Amino acid sequence: VQLVESGGGLVQPGGFLRLSCAASKFTFSSYAMSWYRQAPGKERELVAAITSVGGSTDYADSVKGRFAISRDNAKNMLYLQMNSLKPEDTAVYYCHTRYYGEDYWGKGTLVTVSS
Repeated sequence: VQLVESGGGLVQPGGFLRLSCAASKFTFSSYAMSWYRQAPGKERELVAAITSVGGSTDYADSVKGRFAISRDNAKNMLYLQMNSLKPEDTAVYYCHTRYYGEDYWGKGTLVTVSS
């Protein structure tokens, strides 16, 4: 399993970013995927999740209405559209899947929301 995130950066409050996760070395379309984040000094938390065919999504209360998770199974890509960003969204964002009972993570992409 290989997961590679991209799209992070510095953005002002109220701005937007789109994160991407390129997945490889497993049958991407067969597995649920999720985005987690870890802010400085805090534990890693689940941000959003999506089922294998994208028919169902779930979000942390803190991002509902602002973030949208999606996937393109033809391209083996996972996305996180983040709108109305707040300083408290600052964190390293990780792509995640659970494959044969094991958790797999990418190396993460840093999102900094600051003026």
